[in-house]
Amino acid sequence: VKWLFKHYGTAGRSLWTMFELTFSGGWPQYVRPLVEELSVMFAFFFAFYVSTVVFAMTRIITALFLKETLAAAANDTEMVIREKMRERQCYVNKLRDVFTAADITGDGQVTLEEFEQFLKDPKVRSYLAALELDTHDSKALFNMLDDGDGNITVEEFVENALRLKGGAKTRDMVSMMDHLRVMQGDMEDLQRRWEDEHVRQQHESNESDT
Repeated sequence: VKWLFKHYGTAGRSLWTMFELTFSGGWPQYVRPLVEELSVMFAFFFAFYVSTVVFAMTRIITALFLKETLAAAANDTEMVIREKMRERQCYVNKLRDVFTAADITGDGQVTLEEFEQFLKDPKVRSYLAALELDTHDSKALFNMLDDGDGNITVEEFVENALRLKGGAKTRDMVSMMDHLRVMQGDMEDLQRRWEDEHVRQQHESNESDT
């Protein structure tokens, strides 16, 4: 009876006891006397209470850890994105410097002759290789950097060099696209010639009939 009053005799004592058994980890010493000396029904109550509290605390702790983990992952992702953007801008600036050096006439365009002359310098080839641009075939590289008009502008140079940056597979795909573009132009030119010839023959046929 004294033990019961000491721990559960008043509302304040009961609240303090519940606080102790919740956070001290020694809840059996506050529960076993009630179960053994008063009623076994207390076992069901405290079993439910302790299970609920432990489950709730586990969920809260898990949620806090998950929140911190997601926040750290988000920060890492943002940092990686910023680093990639910084590297890309640095690469673009280097490409612009290369174009300025290759533009011997200073007219804002680089011709095939200028490009081939520029690539004769071994230092230039080494620098472009460091930028992951293959310079073994200067004419093929020029065609992949050009949009088909025979001159390379700084926008074309930067955009197409970014496409070429990477492994051999990327360069092969760009080269194939360039060949397909040339073939398409040839096919369109052939079609125009055929149409012109067809119109000419039709016109001659009409004149002969008259």
